[in-house]
Amino acid sequence: MITLTHFLVLGAILFSISIAGIFLNRKNVILLLMAIELMLLAVNMNFVAFSHYLDDLSGQVFVFFILTVAAAEAAIGLAILVVLYRKHATINVQDLGSLKG
Repeated sequence: MITLTHFLVLGAILFSISIAGIFLNRKNVILLLMAIELMLLAVNMNFVAFSHYLDDLSGQVFVFFILTVAAAEAAIGLAILVVLYRKHATINVQDLGSLKG
């Protein structure tokens, strides 16, 4: 039987992988966005696990709001990347330092 602990451990592992992805990869913006999305999904899994464990639907409703914000963030982030790639012909984070004011 899968218990709440199993879900929380899996969520912690996914969250740790996303933190490692953010700190180890600071060059590619697409991989940074993917690590942030993985972090949000790990948090969502914990919300759903606690919601099921406590028989309360508020956690699952909150997940829908988080997924909506994550989808908007991904769409806007990729649109910004397309514009930056057209202008600078690169998506490396170090090469985008020229955007500072």
